[in-house]
Amino acid sequence: MAAGDDQILRGLGMAHLGSPKALLEGKGGLFGEFRNFALRGNMIDMAVGIIIGAAFGRVVSSFVSDIIMPPIGLLTGHSDFSNHFFNLSGHYYATLAEAKAAGAATINYGVFCNAVFDFLIVAAAVFLLIRQVNRLTLQREAAPARAMKECPYCFAAIPAPATRCGQCTSVLNA
Repeated sequence: MAAGDDQILRGLGMAHLGSPKALLEGKGGLFGEFRNFALRGNMIDMAVGIIIGAAFGRVVSSFVSDIIMPPIGLLTGHSDFSNHFFNLSGHYYATLAEAKAAGAATINYGVFCNAVFDFLIVAAAVFLLIRQVNRLTLQREAAPARAMKECPYCFAAIPAPATRCGQCTSVLNA
């Protein structure tokens, strides 16, 4: 069916867009292209990375809220640092949960500090990972460069310890 023959598209004034069925049919269709994209190895690697990243984020959040923040909260005189907030409503609320239940306007700086610590730990871990990957790739690329010299007869680049030119086979003087 040609695009101009589709009665619905012509009635809507969108016959120039083509038939929606053509997007899904065959290898050239949208569905076929998406299937080819999704089944490539890169897509699977990316999905695994996202899943591991999400799990790592949960571990870091637990580390911050359960290991790092309790001692900081103890030093500030409160047992739960994420319960620190500024109340903007003028009424007294003992906890952040009470203020939220009452619908009071609050600035939750304790929760914000937890998020900042989460970010800093994840950023440090990613930095260390990228630094190590860069170090490994630079070591692989930084193979010692061979000293080269130029053949006096054909001007080809040849290794410095060579006694004959590989290009013109001339005997080279030491």
